[in-house]
Amino acid sequence: MSEQPWHTRSIDDTVRAIETDQAAGLSRAEAASRLATHGPNELAAAKPRSLLALIAHQFRSLIVGLLVLASSVAFVLGDHIEAIAILVVILLNALIGFLTEWKAANALDSLRKQAVSIARVRRDGAQLEIPAADLVVGDLVLLAAGDRVPADARLIEQATLQVDEAALTGESVAVSKATDPVSDPNAPIGDRLSMVYLGTAVTDGRGTAVVTATGPATEMGRIGALIDDVADKATPLEGKLAQLSRALLVIVLVLCAVIVVTGWLRGIELLYMVEIGISLAIAAIPEGLLAVTTMTLAVGMQRMARMGALVRRLPAVESLGSTTVICSDKTGTLTRNEMTVQALALGDRRVVIEGSGYDTTRIDALNPEADAHLDLALRIGALCNDAALDHTDEGVTVLGDPTEGALLVVADKAGLDRAQLAQDYPRLAEVPFTSTSKRMVTVHRTPDGATVAYVKGAPDELTAASTTVQDGDQTSPMTDEGRTRAAATNHDLASEALRVLALAWRTLPDPYTDDDLSRDLTLVGFVGMLDPLRDEARETIAICRTAGIRTVMITGDQETTAAEIGRQLGLDTDTQGRRLRTVHGRALHDLDDEGWREAVADAAVFARVSPEHKLRIVEALQRDGHVVAMTGDGVNDAPALRQADIGIAMGIRGTEVAKESSAMVITDDNFATIVTAVEQGRIIVHNILRFIHFLFSCNLAEIVTVFAAIMIGWPLPLGVLQILWLNLVTDIFPAMALALEPSAPDVMARPPRDPAAPLMTRRFGWLIVWQGSLLAACTLAAFSVGMSWYGTEGEGLRHAVTVAFMALALGQVAHAFNARSQTRSAFTSRLFTNGWLWGATGLCILLQIAAVYLPWLRGILGTVPLGAADWGVIVLAAMAPVGVVEVVKVVKRKTFRVGFSQK
Repeated sequence: MSEQPWHTRSIDDTVRAIETDQAAGLSRAEAASRLATHGPNELAAAKPRSLLALIAHQFRSLIVGLLVLASSVAFVLGDHIEAIAILVVILLNALIGFLTEWKAANALDSLRKQAVSIARVRRDGAQLEIPAADLVVGDLVLLAAGDRVPADARLIEQATLQVDEAALTGESVAVSKATDPVSDPNAPIGDRLSMVYLGTAVTDGRGTAVVTATGPATEMGRIGALIDDVADKATPLEGKLAQLSRALLVIVLVLCAVIVVTGWLRGIELLYMVEIGISLAIAAIPEGLLAVTTMTLAVGMQRMARMGALVRRLPAVESLGSTTVICSDKTGTLTRNEMTVQALALGDRRVVIEGSGYDTTRIDALNPEADAHLDLALRIGALCNDAALDHTDEGVTVLGDPTEGALLVVADKAGLDRAQLAQDYPRLAEVPFTSTSKRMVTVHRTPDGATVAYVKGAPDELTAASTTVQDGDQTSPMTDEGRTRAAATNHDLASEALRVLALAWRTLPDPYTDDDLSRDLTLVGFVGMLDPLRDEARETIAICRTAGIRTVMITGDQETTAAEIGRQLGLDTDTQGRRLRTVHGRALHDLDDEGWREAVADAAVFARVSPEHKLRIVEALQRDGHVVAMTGDGVNDAPALRQADIGIAMGIRGTEVAKESSAMVITDDNFATIVTAVEQGRIIVHNILRFIHFLFSCNLAEIVTVFAAIMIGWPLPLGVLQILWLNLVTDIFPAMALALEPSAPDVMARPPRDPAAPLMTRRFGWLIVWQGSLLAACTLAAFSVGMSWYGTEGEGLRHAVTVAFMALALGQVAHAFNARSQTRSAFTSRLFTNGWLWGATGLCILLQIAAVYLPWLRGILGTVPLGAADWGVIVLAAMAPVGVVEVVKVVKRKTFRVGFSQK
């Protein structure tokens, strides 16, 4: 069989190639044979991972392995509380990951639900109802309004057939089908008027089609294969945590080995040094990192849910914060999905229509009673119309075609009563719109007994069929100049991204014939309508630009319309004023990787694209190093949604397949909600960096404190259980509070964090090193004072160790305020904006007081009661790092200002 696309073949060629009978269909025997050979008309189910495999997947992270090791060591050392706490963190994290992945695994099952269960066919000349799964290539399928198309098929008969193909193309307006072949072999699905596709819906008319593909070979099946082929990817956060874990493992092992060997060489008992080394290793592996990361992401999910963004996978929250490109569809996301009449072009004048959407508030300037030309245009639009408006307390809903609904809305705005018009001008006959005639005609009896035809349709067709033109309440002959003027008006409206309809009429003879309905028309004027942009869309895109996020619109619109909408949204230029392109889907065929790189490099809008194109656009952007957020609502969007770093499905219009393939669902289908979610994602990224800053500098302080004491030749300033206490108490609570830090005012005025940058950059690493060393130095200073006051042996050493222990613990608590910002002073108006941090500070202080004044806890930790002088040393040692860090921040800010002014 030839590889010539079915939509380009004639009916006879199609029937001959498929070997079927155009009138009688297949025989039952032939159908059974083909079913046995090629299999049922079903989409392949996903190959689900077993529950055991899903559970095992949750423990593959290196940091989880380190924590399991740390927990095992803690059990061996007898610190059961520490060990159990680590295990609880691991199991909680695994449970969350398991539930998330189990839900996502249902995406392909949702795709299968798009298929229909029953199909009407003609076999052996008889009409039958059979299970859709039993359809085979060559079957004649009978379609009518309300049906779902059961397989891909080539139309051989149709009468006013219209099909909603939104699930495949993303376009909400039904497509009028035709039986004529389409000449372009690369025509996108929305332009293949001679074809119908599995899972789409018949909204009007009827048709007969010969099945050309079933099951996995259909367009829907190909999308399913694309979804299945897109491998699950680690999010940026997961990858960076794995990278950090590997580096941490090496550093911890080296440092602890050096400490153990050095202490042993200094004369400390080897077994005790091994115990100290293991304790430091446990301290250096921040089990709080996993717990606080999970909590931070979960809190971010809750915040986003309140804003209308439902995140289905925890790590996707962090992906939002690193987003560099948002690929957005148009209809309903950047626009309101409410077709609206914007202008009426009547002769040489244009009537601008105020308002947008389905608001039918009366407009006084529209006065049909005083304007016969306007009255006629509105009457034609209202009566040559099969839609209806449903007025409820919640607003107005269009029942029927959105374009016809827009004509009813503008008639309402002018005060015309559709019901009264229908009574005064009863419909006698109609000729529905077809792709061949490109017009709809209704015949009416006027109040004075005349018979008239009201016509709406394609501007070129109606202009060509008109012999006169309306001029006020009179008519004048249509001249060549008049046709040129009409064409110019049509072009002007179209160039404003308006969908243009022409209105015409004629008085019919009595009796009239069908031929009278398509000739000698009087051109009344043109209607320009559009789906209005959301009020906040342009401003939100401007916010994205300020935030260093590129917005790309991907739409099923024609190229001219898409380009103009892109211009209105401010997408046509970049931040340097460079013009950006609008790319048509036809230019994307057969591109290699380099071609795709060039295509996405300077494109702001992609028009008339296929599901494969959407997927390749995302892949090309990712190869360029971008973190891509992709929006979508249809089955056609599912592969790209799954491939994107953050797939975003529409909650109102979105199919179940789109939702199950996405990491996030927005409940109001609004682009602004996406940008709000990106802002929250950035806050979360910053908060993750804050508590990493805090945890790692505190853990480093513990290691440096012990190592430096050994190198100096001092006794150990911290005991084993004291190290574990610090790791469990003064690390975790402030870190959790930092995870809840509110947004900084300029969070969306900064460029996105480099998605390729590790969590621990060189600059960030040095920041942790010097601040951790500063904490250690102050602790050692307090320990030195304690030893000079109380000695280095027996109870005196315990006293000095208690001073060092308390100085480091409270120093870590105070250091949490340093970690709120790497550049901004802690003592600003934002000092009290994080109540959780103040609560954590109070809790840690109370626990530390208990550690030296509760006898049973004192016995466990090896501490002693402290006097006023001790507390003075402790407070000074704890607050000194805050003062030093504040001075450094001031110097850095002044240096930056001087450097900036010199530039």
